[in-house]
Amino acid sequence: MTLAGIYDPCTGYLMTVPAYGEHYRERRRSALTRLYLAHERLAIGGGTLAVLLLVWEAVGRSGLVDPLFLSSPTQIAQAGWGLSRDGDFWNDLQVSGREFILGYGAAVAVAIPLGLAVGLSKRLQYMLSPFVDTLNAVPRVTLLPLIVIWFGIGIWSKVMVVFLGAVIPILINTQAGVKTSEARFIRVARSFSASKTKIFCSIILPGTVPFIFTGLKYGAGRALLGVVVGELYASTAGLGHMIAEAGNTFQTDVVFFGVMIFMVAGLVVVAFLDVFERRFERWRPDLH
Repeated sequence: MTLAGIYDPCTGYLMTVPAYGEHYRERRRSALTRLYLAHERLAIGGGTLAVLLLVWEAVGRSGLVDPLFLSSPTQIAQAGWGLSRDGDFWNDLQVSGREFILGYGAAVAVAIPLGLAVGLSKRLQYMLSPFVDTLNAVPRVTLLPLIVIWFGIGIWSKVMVVFLGAVIPILINTQAGVKTSEARFIRVARSFSASKTKIFCSIILPGTVPFIFTGLKYGAGRALLGVVVGELYASTAGLGHMIAEAGNTFQTDVVFFGVMIFMVAGLVVVAFLDVFERRFERWRPDLH
């Protein structure tokens, strides 16, 4: 008596129908497991966010909290849809985006070269460290009245606030990256008569790249904070100005929508920096 079988091209064996069914289910479970592990971060993070939004919506609809204090996600979405059809909203978005790009871009252009130079030169470090330490210790918010007096309430006062908020974290992290360069690698390079330029390009700069990106991510958050604070303090346009006006008129849903725009902007900037940072992963040692 022979049992009917099914040929499995993966194993090359003739398997009975029950055995093949069990083997197929095991392969399917393995495929699902691999799919989950490949997107584990998205699954866990997305699931947590979905649960939070559902609980938030349930609390908002239950009437336990006054909508004046806590709007539901659907109300915030409706407010966002209404704002998207308002030309003033797009003007505010453009103003805030321009302030962030100009201030953050200027901070990157100044902080990275200056941080590398300060890390390489002790004399330059002795010269600039008092100013860097002072700006790092003093909250930039306290400088807002002076900045408004110097630059007015237009776009450039906010650009300066963004610049001051982002430049110090990027500079300090870049300088720290230079200082943590492996001395033994530098000694080996010098023993082979490597020039200073070669040592910088092949040892110091690659080792500093992770620190630079850490500073860029931290500086991006500080830059967005500068946009909000600058526009809340003195402005005639921008998302911070929109949030301030909505708060003064008790439009909680609009306030939440403005805050979420800044949250999404921060996540997008960090995600972009993560993608760009992966291009330099070949410089890092393989720890696995």
